[in-house]
Amino acid sequence: MKERAAKNWHNHCLLPDGTELQEHSIKTDRDIVVGEFCQIDYGLRGADVYVGESSKIREYVWANGDARIGNWCVIGNDVIAKEDAYIGEGVTINGKLEVSGELDIGEKVEIKEGFTAKGNIAIRNPMPVFMFIIIYLMTLLHIQNEKELDRILDGLVEGGEDSSKIPLMIPAKSKLNMKLFAVPSTMKIGRKCRLHGNIRAGSIDVQQDTVIFGSLRAKNRISVTDGVTIHGNVESASTVYVKKGAHILGDVVARSIVLHEDAKVDGTITAPHGMRIERGA
Repeated sequence: MKERAAKNWHNHCLLPDGTELQEHSIKTDRDIVVGEFCQIDYGLRGADVYVGESSKIREYVWANGDARIGNWCVIGNDVIAKEDAYIGEGVTINGKLEVSGELDIGEKVEIKEGFTAKGNIAIRNPMPVFMFIIIYLMTLLHIQNEKELDRILDGLVEGGEDSSKIPLMIPAKSKLNMKLFAVPSTMKIGRKCRLHGNIRAGSIDVQQDTVIFGSLRAKNRISVTDGVTIHGNVESASTVYVKKGAHILGDVVARSIVLHEDAKVDGTITAPHGMRIERGA
């Protein structure tokens, strides 16, 4: 049988442990990978920051390492790179560009408030970000075949793979604004995150001690676990799992619900296909 090419790896949304989604920024101490055609009304602040082609970032991009901005992106404010920067063709930066290292910059780039670069400057179109991210992930995960990306990232979402090195990943065609965080497929939220906004996804998994100031809604399963606090409703067209130690301040509405006896739901519970109470560990 002919081996299947990787095609789903960039559909997953992965928010690593300690991610903060604040009033004006997404912050993490890891790398940030943003897919193509995204619309993000926040600033991005991480280690290395990679933004896919034709995405719009309303605020700033701040990279403590490298910044790589794909072709035809629009950045609403400054781009700061503490190491090298790679700016693709047709990019618009509505603030300033500050690069502490070397700068590769493509054609037809518009920088409204000028730029500074302490290293060498090369005028050429850098490698497309989509291709660069594939190489980056293969190097990060120590794999030699692109076809393995789906398997490994699917395993990360399911909890079967080590996620300690994985970057913050926002999939292609995602929309983030002050009210809504919407992704087209799966979302896994790590431990001790603090997020503001209503989350919409294909499925949602929230790990320990995370606080979300907003609601959760998914077409498929939603799982919230020990120490998670949701300041809003939880709605699923499938099953919601509210595990031991979780606290939902709003309503829970789902096709079916699995509720631990030591979880807490302040609002009403609606489950036309039934609710099961779990006990013990």
